Amino acid sequence: MTETSTPPFRYTDAPGHPGWMRWELADSTRFNSLFGPFLIKVEDRIARVRMTPGHLHSNLSNAVHGGALLGFVDMALFAASRGFGLIEAGTAVTLDLSTQFIGRAVVDVPVEAQVELLRETGRLLFLRGLVVQGEGDSAETILAFAGTIRKPSQKTGAGS
Repeated sequence: MTETSTPPFRYTDAPGHPGWMRWELADSTRFNSLFGPFLIKVEDRIARVRMTPGHLHSNLSNAVHGGALLGFVDMALFAASRGFGLIEAGTAVTLDLSTQFIGRAVVDVPVEAQVELLRETGRLLFLRGLVVQGEGDSAETILAFAGTIRKPSQKTGAGS
C-alpha cells in the first residue's frame, strides 16, 4: 500500500441537507463510487446513512438488486462508524455481515441504513440495524443486518 497525501474518503457538510454530512470515496474508479456519495446524520445514538439507488443498482424486476443492498450495508457500517467518530478512512475491514431480507426496495427512492453501535472494544466495532425506504409511518423495512468491523492498527491507518 502506498502512502498518499489525499485522504481516501471525503467527509464534509452536505450542501442542501442541513445537519447531514456527505461521505464519499475520493477515487471515483473504485467499487464504493458505484453507490455515489452517502449522506450521514447521527441522531440519538443511531447513524442514518442514505443513498439513492438508480438503474445501475437494479435487477431484471426493476427492484434494487440484493447484491447492491449488501454492498450498501457493508459500506454503511463504515460510514456510520465515521459518523460516530470511531474511524476516519483507510484500512478497517469487515469481519462478518449477516443480513435478513424482509422487503423489496425500488430504484430512484432513497434507502436508509439506520445503524446502531452495540459495542466497541480496542479493535472491534459491533453494529446492527435496519435498511428502510420511505419516510415516517410509510417507511418500509427492506432488510435487517448485523456486522463486525475490525478497526485498523496504528501502523495501517485510520479506518475505512
